[in-house]
Amino acid sequence: MSPRGPEPSWTVVVPVKRLAAAKSRLRGALPAVPHEELALALATDTVRAVRACPAVAGVLVVTDDPRVAAAVGLVGARVLADTPDTGLNAAFRHGASAAGGWVAGLTADLPALRPAELAEALRAAGSGPEGVRRYVADAPGTGTVLLAAPPGVPLDPRFGADSAAAHAASGAVALTGDWPSLRRDVDTADDLTAAARLGLGPRTAALASGGCPASAPAV
Repeated sequence: MSPRGPEPSWTVVVPVKRLAAAKSRLRGALPAVPHEELALALATDTVRAVRACPAVAGVLVVTDDPRVAAAVGLVGARVLADTPDTGLNAAFRHGASAAGGWVAGLTADLPALRPAELAEALRAAGSGPEGVRRYVADAPGTGTVLLAAPPGVPLDPRFGADSAAAHAASGAVALTGDWPSLRRDVDTADDLTAAARLGLGPRTAALASGGCPASAPAV
């Protein structure tokens, strides 16, 4: 229990681009793997981990890609068609407006995500000052992997270059917990190597190991 009552139950919004355009800086990271397969694996493993998080009531994936919609549906996410107003922040706003309540926006490139770490971050977000958005910076500290808003407060996403500073400037408060798998987003081949050291989700791990079966990360 928090001082305000039961712990919040969150809806997590995860935008995913069309696979042909997703994760362009990661292209060629696994030379034997088609790029779209890798992008799909990252998103699917991220959503799978979010669905396993005890603080999460539901996952809303915003996408116009039918392969993404099918894959995340199989791991328990709801799918919301993207809007003509393209862009990551527009997708976050669209998902947040459909979700309502306690809403968190999460990037779709966290293949090593541990549900327990996400739960800790969301509990921290829900126990902070009322009416305040909270965010989690990525491992380098310049980007954002998670932005959380309480009921009645717009998510107001500022994802993009130097988004951690942009979120802070907009009034969001940084969460400072030690959550390595939550902070480890994957934009480059080096990021993927770092995520692999933490333990990749099953779909990404299978691709990274040449298609051999792999275990999901410990939770």
